Amino acid sequence: GQALARAQGGRLTLLEGRFGGMEALVGHARFDGVVLDIGVSSMQIDEAARGFSFLRDGPLDMRMAQQGPSAADAVNTLPQDTLADIIYVFGEEPRARAIARAIVAARGLAPITTTLALVKAIERATGRPRPDKIHPATRTFQALRIHVNGELDELVEALHAAERMLGEGGRLVVVTFHSLEDRIVKRSFCLLY
Repeated sequence: GQALARAQGGRLTLLEGRFGGMEALVGHARFDGVVLDIGVSSMQIDEAARGFSFLRDGPLDMRMAQQGPSAADAVNTLPQDTLADIIYVFGEEPRARAIARAIVAARGLAPITTTLALVKAIERATGRPRPDKIHPATRTFQALRIHVNGELDELVEALHAAERMLGEGGRLVVVTFHSLEDRIVKRSFCLLY
């Protein structure tokens, strides 16, 4: 990232922080434009040790900032109904109740601490993956990642911060990757404009 900033000859400054905290990073500056790319970094997803991927075994973590409760904490401690709600709402998974039951049954035998252990629990409720369908763990992993990182709350905070940061006539561009984010952005734009 810093090489990109140097190549821009001082026109680009990179600051590390959460979307919702961007206003604090820049102070009271006003901007002509704000771009929010809400997607998850493929480098993070591909790193097995971060626990985002159901394709590679690793510790069940999923925390972007490596702080707070992990995905393993969630699947091993949350009540079954809460897990089902998280999977249904954040993962838009129609089999959320069955998956939550399977997770609770699996954790009753041994704590679920790895991505592979979670995948096996999910597959007990959904069956094995089929080549012509998305992997049955996809939506559950998405839901847990969103829950663990508070991603939707972060998006709402970022949209409010961007509104305050933009100068008159400024533009806000938001790149979303699934319908939950898309809905939040559309509703926010309807309220703002």
